Amino acid sequence: MSKKISIAIDAMGGDNSPDKTIEGVKIFIDKNKTSDDFIINIFGKEDLIIEKLKKYKINSSAINIIDSQKVVSDEETPMTAVKNSKNTSMWNCIQHQLEGKSDISLSAGNTGVLLVISRMILKMMNEVSKPALAGLWPNKNGMNVVLDLGANIECNEQNLVDFAELGSALFKSLFPNDKPKVSLLNVGSEEIKGTEMLKAASKKLRDLSSEDNFIYKGYIEGNNIMSGNSNVIITDGFTGNIALKTAEGTAKFITKNLKESLTTISLIFSFFSLKKFKDKLDPRKYNGAIFLGLNGPVVKSHGGIDSMGFYYSINLCYKIVKGNLMTEIKKNLKHSKSG
Repeated sequence: MSKKISIAIDAMGGDNSPDKTIEGVKIFIDKNKTSDDFIINIFGKEDLIIEKLKKYKINSSAINIIDSQKVVSDEETPMTAVKNSKNTSMWNCIQHQLEGKSDISLSAGNTGVLLVISRMILKMMNEVSKPALAGLWPNKNGMNVVLDLGANIECNEQNLVDFAELGSALFKSLFPNDKPKVSLLNVGSEEIKGTEMLKAASKKLRDLSSEDNFIYKGYIEGNNIMSGNSNVIITDGFTGNIALKTAEGTAKFITKNLKESLTTISLIFSFFSLKKFKDKLDPRKYNGAIFLGLNGPVVKSHGGIDSMGFYYSINLCYKIVKGNLMTEIKKNLKHSKSG
């Protein structure tokens, strides 16, 4: 019998937890009733977790509760995380992964603290100088992986090359039947556009481009991110975070105003088209940013997401481990450093 996928979940992080986290676990278990290839390790206040498991009528042998009475607060700063976060549900979650008892960690808690303690406990991979925060982003043909989304305000060309290798590996683990097609986010698609750092990164990516790890497609402008011509979009954390927040705000604006603009009659006739459109832009489906470059994957769920959104982040964890992300990363980085 093959080893089961083991997911460590900080049940106490984010708004309305542990209700939303435990209900998210229920949705995941209900949707995977025919599977017995996973274990969910839940970290939090044991009495409270048991209470919520009863509330949502969850009785599964796949669940393992690890009592963690301390919780990371939303007000905690990354600077004080080292001192104050030890033995919290978040800390114990990552520690469990370090000890090899879990394959991946998930939390909806404080982003800065999660990044600090993940990096402190799991450590950086030797081949990578900076971690990246990657996210999923819909495109015309399916899905993009976009990074960095905020872990690094400033980057050099080697960081961007590393991000391309990490992002391509993530894409392959999630979508094994598709080829990663990498583009650098730039102010224009022409070779002469952009900073000298971007030009240097572009040259390195062009030299590395191959069927073995990714196909480099050149520069991409912000208005073409969702075209589907590329599916791994690389940028620095400052630009990536602004692009992400702009896209989220635009999606909310469109769906809200479209609904308000339609009359009752037109709503009836447009119901299925509108529902399909809204489902495509539903942010819950893309919930879960992935820390890449550490000696193990860590997923950050949005703190304000609901239980359905948290389910999607659990499902993302499941797919990442099933797709052998770390193996794909090591393969890509070996190719990059030898090239």
